[in-house]
Amino acid sequence: MLRVELHAHSARSHDGRDPVDLLLEQAAGVELDALAVTDHDAIDASIEAAEKASDYGLVGIIGMEVTSAVGHILALGIDDLVPSGLSYDETLDRIHEQGGIAVVPHPFQKSRHGVAPHVTDDQLASADALEVYNSRLFTGRSNRQAETFAVERGLPMTAGSDAHISELVGQAVTEVGADEATAEAILDAISAGRTSVIGHRTPWHVSLRQFGGGAKRRAQRAIREFFR
Repeated sequence: MLRVELHAHSARSHDGRDPVDLLLEQAAGVELDALAVTDHDAIDASIEAAEKASDYGLVGIIGMEVTSAVGHILALGIDDLVPSGLSYDETLDRIHEQGGIAVVPHPFQKSRHGVAPHVTDDQLASADALEVYNSRLFTGRSNRQAETFAVERGLPMTAGSDAHISELVGQAVTEVGADEATAEAILDAISAGRTSVIGHRTPWHVSLRQFGGGAKRRAQRAIREFFR
């Protein structure tokens, strides 16, 4: 089984802090096998991380967290940016057109742009996998809802640290029964449901600090944009 981090953010995200090198160092330090950097509506840092991954003994998976019209969707195994603001179905179509897979993160947490309140059960079940353990939830209720839905619908299950600082990469890990250590084999194994999830909840005070730091960085960027 390969240990994979499928949900992490770099400084390229509006609420992220660290460059990709620090995320890669952390992933290697906690003995992960693969890392997907999934910035909000951006792909350039993920491409950089995938190109550098082998230097750290890792497999790099290109991805992003797309802000669809109804919430967030992880696009993994893509090459080009998937536009934000599209419908749920169109977002999945755009991901699949690139040969990628669509994983729905924190689907039942409305406050963090979970899609479940805005789509039908059949639409949610049309994703390639469901993130059933997200380490940044304050309670386990939303995780349990996601796991119950995935089990009932026979959906592949993943975990994600949703790390916005490098130290938290590896908090939640997807164990993947891939045939080989490549991005393509890992994604194929996820789609086939050869996964198990392990993880630890991000301490609440760290989550609050990440939230505060993200709000500060968003404000700073807005000011810079205003005065350009």
